[in-house]
Amino acid sequence: MLIIPVLLLITLLIALIKNIPVYDSFVEGAKESLTLVIKILPYIAVILLAIELMQISGLSAMLGRAVSPAFKVLGIPPELSELLILRPLSGSGSLSLLEKIYQEYGVDSYVSRCASVIMGCSDTILYIVAVYFSTSKDKKSGLAIPISLAATFLGAILSCALCRIL
Repeated sequence: MLIIPVLLLITLLIALIKNIPVYDSFVEGAKESLTLVIKILPYIAVILLAIELMQISGLSAMLGRAVSPAFKVLGIPPELSELLILRPLSGSGSLSLLEKIYQEYGVDSYVSRCASVIMGCSDTILYIVAVYFSTSKDKKSGLAIPISLAATFLGAILSCALCRIL
């Protein structure tokens, strides 16, 4: 509860001991962050637009229905297919799907527990890659996206297996 204020006080004490101008350092950091925001804004805009178009057009739902039989064979409930497709793309979109799952199946159901674990152990991969690589001099993401997607998918399989056991 007091971790943040204590860390702030420790940081200020260390800065005072080392004779670091705290306010000037803070202002310099704020300037750099504004530059960073302006630099990554186009990348974020493109990702958010693509995600919104995918949801509005119904493409994510269609893809979810198409892959649900394969997911079912792997032990993932078919109801989570769209969530697994949308999670690497959009945090808010996958959160709204999670809410729908809770409303439809109840929060204590097997499907809801699997969805919760999937949400907790995965992240918005394409958004993160867009932000990180937009600030990097090396614009090639290489294997970052396929490895991250494979880890997310394997994590979903393991999550559902563990939820079934526990």
